[in-house]
Order: sequence, then structure tokens, then C-alpha cells
Amino acid sequence: MVKSTRLAAAAAVLALGTAALPAQAQPNEASGTTGEQAESTVLVFSKTAGFRHDSIPDGIAAIQELGAEHGFAVEDTEDAADFTAENLARYQAVVFLSTTGDVLNEEQQNAFEGYVEDGGGYVGVHAAADTEYDWPFYGGLVGAYFDSHPHIQSAQINVEDHDHPATAHLDPTWERTDEWYNYGTNPRDRAKVLATLDESSYQGGNMGEDHPISWCQPYEGGRAFYTGGGHTKESFTEPAFRQHLLGGIQYATGEKEADCSPDGAEEEWKQLFDGTGTDGWKQAGPGSFVLDEGEKTLTSVGGMGLLWYEAQEFGAYSLKLDWRMAGDDNSGVFVGFPASDDPMDAVNQGYEIQIDATDAEDRTTGAIYGFQSADIEARDAALNPPGEWNSYEIRVEEDRIQIWLNDIKINDFTSTDPDRDLTRGHIGIQNHGDEDEVAFRDIRIQDLGDPTDPTDPTDPTEPQDPTAPKEPTAHTDSTDREPRVGRGD
Repeated sequence: MVKSTRLAAAAAVLALGTAALPAQAQPNEASGTTGEQAESTVLVFSKTAGFRHDSIPDGIAAIQELGAEHGFAVEDTEDAADFTAENLARYQAVVFLSTTGDVLNEEQQNAFEGYVEDGGGYVGVHAAADTEYDWPFYGGLVGAYFDSHPHIQSAQINVEDHDHPATAHLDPTWERTDEWYNYGTNPRDRAKVLATLDESSYQGGNMGEDHPISWCQPYEGGRAFYTGGGHTKESFTEPAFRQHLLGGIQYATGEKEADCSPDGAEEEWKQLFDGTGTDGWKQAGPGSFVLDEGEKTLTSVGGMGLLWYEAQEFGAYSLKLDWRMAGDDNSGVFVGFPASDDPMDAVNQGYEIQIDATDAEDRTTGAIYGFQSADIEARDAALNPPGEWNSYEIRVEEDRIQIWLNDIKINDFTSTDPDRDLTRGHIGIQNHGDEDEVAFRDIRIQDLGDPTDPTDPTDPTEPQDPTAPKEPTAHTDSTDREPRVGRGD
């Protein structure tokens, strides 16, 4: 029987998602839930048939707390008998929290496969990769199986994707202490890698320069997220790791959207600013942007000016970038303007997608400045506060501008101004004034002339067949137990 730890929702959350999700869970008398029903219910599954992590109770408690704070209910179980089609339909996502070994029989596996195929979400934490080696469906779902690990130590994580809610809050490099898994295969060819380990920053890595440690993917109708972190109890008290875990859960439940198509789909994106330099860019007007190669950012200084991409004009395209305000600051992203050393030409002949914490609705974050407000309710639900990173996706096609904030669509505008031509023009970022400090990173663009648009959240990318698992080698874990052959901890 499920052990209920359902928590009442703190507030209603924005219901999103393009994939069909299981039927919403109904209140459980044994749960003690009263008042308003949560939008989503998550099942935490922590059965172990091999090594058992002593951090599992801490992980359950952390997910309960996240649910109370962010409006989803949580139940936990170690009973595989709860894996029936009827019971699983109550949950929007199932978290495999450091499960190990063969934890489900064939009937239970079939029920879980049906759950995922019906749109259910999966979150794998740490030793979830050390689970069900002989179940090909699960091998594809988790993305890669455990191979080995060195002792617990600090390592540097390189964050590759800041558009996913699990990594949007992180700097380009993230240093933390945990037990770092090596995997028998690399999931990059079938999943979106969100973060990798820098093997030069610690001892014991064996995957080389490309060592994924967190990834996501659409899988057989559902959504899957995995993080290799979470071995230590301390992981579940770290604010950055908790936010990482929360983002994975929100993606799996469908509360937040993200492009988790395989990395190969990103090959057609052109990097305009990757943090290493400003080739192709030109400053128009007063002020400037300061390059920080360590953080891989451009930060506005003074103004009012514009840093614009002089090297190329663009027609139909999708533009992605991350931005962060220090406080109540002002900036914007300009599109569709002619080449000019006068920033007012961008103001008068292009369109500005505004970045501003407080202003009139048609002049605040997500607005087409002076023309059309964002959907304020959707914008407020998606917006991270000053001091945290946000991401824009801006799609320009003919006379239409569509805007996504942190993967939530907040504006859809059609130009009727004959003096503003969106079919060809430049893009730029604004440095507004002495009192305004806004940072940008990871600016990239994709030509939408190609019929395949991997950024479209409705695109049903089919996962590839999982590769056969690699049988791990004997090892000793970090707490001096006896060596065990073939499974992780």
C-alpha cells in the first residue's frame, strides 16, 4: 500500500503541457489532505534490491517540502505492488529515488510502461541508473546505466542548457560535492544533455571529455529526467540542488515545458554569443557591455545604447538567450531593425521585447514595448525574480513575433506598421542607463526556413532504441564496505 505523505498545495500552479498526462489524482482519505486539491501528484518510489542509500529519507523529505512550496502533492512507497495501471494513473510523475537492482516484476513493469506511454512522467535520481539492468524499456527511459564511481569529492559541473527548469537557475559552472557516477554508455545521442562533469576537476572519471551527469528526453509518449546527484544527505539541503530536482519534477509532471529533443537537433543553431568574445557585434550609441569570460556573460553599463549583431541580418528565425536583472532594472531585446550606428533607428524601425521589473503593462517584461503587453498572468507565473536567470525564446516569422519566457508562451503579436519590416533585419540587446544592470548569456539563433523546428514543444520527437547496458565492474564504495560485483551505490 502507498504510504501517504500528500501535502496541501500552497498555491495553484499554471497547468501546462502538450503531452497527454494521466488522470489527475483524487484526494486520498488516508493522506490527510484538506482544502484545495493540488494540481499534480507525484509518487516517490524508493525500493532497493541491492545497496540502500541512507540519503533516501532526506530525499523524500526534500520532495515533500518542495511539493508544499510549489503546489504538488507527494506520496511515497517502497511497495512494488503499487505499480498497477489503476494506481499509477493517479500520478503525473513517478520519482525513482536511488532505487537499486530488480525492483519490479514483469506485470508491474508492463503497468509502468503503459503509464509512460499514456504520458506519465519519470524522474530518476542517482542510483535510479543502477536499477533494472535487464529491462530494455527502463534502460531507454533512464538513459544510461551505472558503471562505476570514485569516492565522494568535489567536482565541477558544466551546465550546457539553461532553458530547462532544472538548470535555468545555475551559472555556467556549478561546483558541488557528491558521488560521481561513470555510466556504461553516453545518452547524448538519444537525450538532451543538460550538464556534464569536468573530469579534470576530480579523480576517478572514465568517460573522457563528454561525461553527462544530467539529461532529459521525451520517451515513448512520456517525459523523462535524470540527475546523477543525490548520493549524499547534504545534497537534499543544498538550495541549488533542490531547485535542480524541482525543475526536473516540474518538467516530468508537465507543469513546465522544455525542449528535450536529442542534442543533434541543436546542430542547426548558430551561436551569436557563447561567452568567449563579441565577434560580429557592434556598439551603437553611448554606454557599453562588459564581457566576463569566466561567467560567459555580457553585462550592460551606462547608456542609452545598443549592442547589435552587425555581421548578419535575419528573416524568419528563433532567437534564444538568457538574461538576469540585478534589481529593478531596464533593458530589452530588439529585432527587425536596419543597420545603423544610431540606437534610435532600432527604436523607431524595429521592435523591442522588454526587460523591466516594474512599469506599465505594455512596457514591462515580455511586452512588445509600447505596442502589446504580455499575458500578465502567464508572465508572472513564469518569471524568475531579480538576481535569477530567465530565458527568452523569440520567434519572428513574417509580421509575427511570438515570445516564450522560461518555456511558457507569454506574447503573440502581429505587426501592422508599414514602417517596421520584420522579414529582414538585425537583432540587438540594450544597455539602458547608468542605473540599469542586466546580464546576458548564451545568445543563439536558428533559421526557421528549415521545415524541422526542434524548439517546437509540440514536436513529438521519437526516442531511439536504447543501447544494451554495459555490465559494471567490481568496485568498493566510499564507506569501506566489501566489494560488490556489478551494481552501484
